[in-house]
Amino acid sequence: MKHFRLSKHLNHHASEDLRYTRMFPYLWAAAALLAGLGFLMDTPANILAGLKTIISVESSLITDYVLLAGPGAALVNAALVTAISICVLYFSHDILNGMTLVVLGLMAGFSLFGKNFVNIWPILLGSWLYSKLRHESFGPYANIGLMATALSPVVTYAALHNGWGNPLVAAILGVIIGFIMPPLAAYTYRIQNGMNLYNVGFACGLVAFITVPLISSMGATPSTQYRWASGYDVPFALFLGGTCMLLIFSGFFRCRKPAWAVWAGYRLLLQTSGRAPSDYLRMFGPGPVLVNMGVNGLIGTAFILLAGGDLNGPTIGGILTIMGFSAFGKHARNMVPVMLGVTLGGMVLHWNINDPAVQLAILFCTTLAPISGYFGWPYGVLAGFLHSSVVLYTGSPVAGMNLYNNGFSGGLIAIVLYPCILAIARHRRPQIRTDSYFDNLEQDAPVEPTNHEELVEDDLCPVNPQNKYKKAPYE
Repeated sequence: MKHFRLSKHLNHHASEDLRYTRMFPYLWAAAALLAGLGFLMDTPANILAGLKTIISVESSLITDYVLLAGPGAALVNAALVTAISICVLYFSHDILNGMTLVVLGLMAGFSLFGKNFVNIWPILLGSWLYSKLRHESFGPYANIGLMATALSPVVTYAALHNGWGNPLVAAILGVIIGFIMPPLAAYTYRIQNGMNLYNVGFACGLVAFITVPLISSMGATPSTQYRWASGYDVPFALFLGGTCMLLIFSGFFRCRKPAWAVWAGYRLLLQTSGRAPSDYLRMFGPGPVLVNMGVNGLIGTAFILLAGGDLNGPTIGGILTIMGFSAFGKHARNMVPVMLGVTLGGMVLHWNINDPAVQLAILFCTTLAPISGYFGWPYGVLAGFLHSSVVLYTGSPVAGMNLYNNGFSGGLIAIVLYPCILAIARHRRPQIRTDSYFDNLEQDAPVEPTNHEELVEDDLCPVNPQNKYKKAPYE
């Protein structure tokens, strides 16, 4: 009997450790959906030719694969990169949680305008080597390695025959980038105090600010690109709208919870600040998160269409990024004020709201959603207004080599706004957070949401150590 109880106890904990492994079939279904749509929009011959074009052309911002290689090839490339990412997470034994959905949203989205199934490998290898140096499992570093592929245009640039570099130089550069990114991301996470959700984007921006001048001093001449597709609004709107409605339906009726409980969980999710780390999957369970993803995707699509923008590779990438971060900090109440701030900038500043870079800013400015959620919507509008101008200038010094340019701009604004708002408006002394970046990626145990109004500077993390293993009410 004693051995039976011990076995039952071990099996119970094993099932908890694998709490979200049932996500894998759905992740593969998402990759299949992208591939299926790609083959519906183009012929296999054109898709194959388009994939060859994608891997043989520089991928700096803004390089829309839909324009460059056709919608079919762009979507199939996104499916391939998504499949590679799933395999990396699976074979590294990464613990699945809300960050998993963030990473998959980023990888799928940016595979439409910068990442491809070839240029991501050296950076992943570098992060793997870093884990080996520390004699640790690659699991906790897999997310960072995948997100660090924001600098994959550096690899592509160095590998192509452009008068500078070669495939060996490209591989070395990629490995170095992947190797230094985990410790750098852990540091930048602390100084931003959870106010910039695209923390790795800020870290990548810092690396790009060193790498691009360095290779330029060696004879390289990288430059920004402006390849922007138009004319695909109808098919992409149908795809995004249908996907979002499917997510909302699945959240309410396919998550083994009553619809009223899912709705209650979603309403509670809307009360959170979104300050990182806010793992909504662990805090509220899959139902409210799926509803949140669907609602946020519809909001992003509506903003682009109402602004007179285009649904293409970059904007769909931005919408998929919003949907991914709907599991880790973004919701309608904290991101809409920031988006309105960018829209306000388009009305009073000397640029148009439907300019390509501004369309991306409308979507990716939601990296500053925690400022709105934590300090209130007026500060969110202010953050978006500032971001709308800053982001237009941060990409030029790095020649578009950092795909997460909005994350870098958001980091700068967060670092400036957070202490100013706290000291001037709240009369409190700002403190740099001390909790570890990787600790937030290594658990799948449910946590109870914390009221952001009760947080103090010495308690920045919404995970309460006393109840972090306690079952959440909607799990």
